Amino acid sequence: MEHILKACDAIKNATNNFAPEVGIILGTGLGGFVDSIDVKYRLEYKDIPNMPVSTVEGHKGCLIFGEVAGRKVVAMQGRFHYYEGYTMKQVTFPVRVMALLGIKTLFVSNAAGGINTSFCVGDLMIITDHINLLPNPLIGPNMAELGPRFPDMHDCYSSAIRAKATAIAEREGIKLQYGVYVGTTGPTFETQAEYRYFKAIGGDAVGMSTVPEVIVARHMGVPCFGVSVVTNCGLSDEKGDHEDVQLQGKKAGERMARLFTELIREI
Repeated sequence: MEHILKACDAIKNATNNFAPEVGIILGTGLGGFVDSIDVKYRLEYKDIPNMPVSTVEGHKGCLIFGEVAGRKVVAMQGRFHYYEGYTMKQVTFPVRVMALLGIKTLFVSNAAGGINTSFCVGDLMIITDHINLLPNPLIGPNMAELGPRFPDMHDCYSSAIRAKATAIAEREGIKLQYGVYVGTTGPTFETQAEYRYFKAIGGDAVGMSTVPEVIVARHMGVPCFGVSVVTNCGLSDEKGDHEDVQLQGKKAGERMARLFTELIREI
């Protein structure tokens, strides 16, 4: 808790007590959404006390404060992953910080492998639920001042926000898919047998992030909205390639930016 509060104090001092309403986590290849933000302050992770540093290509490592559609936001341009060697508390540390800075909603995005055979590369999948195959970030002593020992995960991806996103997409002509996100440790791309397993247990897309951040946000009572960009189709014969994942993420970024902007305007 001391580490979280120290980071919050440093951020408030550096941003003149900027109070964001919406937090945004930008996944692999999706950092371009920052171009949609009227940036007021930009802080590098290395300059924030106790903040981890991004080590993955495609994750710049900045906390961006500004406005989107007249609403105050804070965006993570780059996130942290369990496979980088960080603990789950480090992976989710920025979510704790954003919640204490005052965000009322958390938007999460990621690049994911498509499991559902009706999905195509470049599709935007609205996350309706998740299956957690990562260590739970709430393991260990509970900080009661942040949330309950046993948080309820019903509607962990807000159905009300999803309904708004659907209406916006219809209005803007943005094709959406819907499905369950499977969170795994990585860093290997999945085997064909693993893809078949994930499909059998109810998954529609798979990736190496997002789930821990959403669990911690819900622990603190923050509603969440999530989008996966389908960057490859796992049950096909194509090989996993991080450069291609970044490329496909950037291609889909414009549509995601429009969806996020209009959603931020309306929530």
